Amino acid sequence: MARTGRAGRARGGRTTPKGGTAAGPRVGRYTPPEQSGRYTRPVPTTVRRSARWFGPAILALLVIGILMILLNYLTVLPGSVSVWYLVAGLVVIFLGFIMATTYR
Repeated sequence: MARTGRAGRARGGRTTPKGGTAAGPRVGRYTPPEQSGRYTRPVPTTVRRSARWFGPAILALLVIGILMILLNYLTVLPGSVSVWYLVAGLVVIFLGFIMATTYR
């Protein structure tokens, strides 16, 4: 016999009837996603395509960033060697990487 708590309820034991949920019995544990309400249809492959300009834009950003850093250290850019050219080049490269992570 189960012990009772302060409120007179039994401690431990089942909270749902044996063999299923409170709503009714079911066989096994698997519930199809359509029935549980958690199903999301896959996105069609035509929707998951990036624009044609997206790939060249990624490459252009990466190359421009590398050139900016390289030309800064070769003192070709105006203002001699500047930290701001380095920062701008790294930001442009970072933007290229961010775009590359979303490319499909």
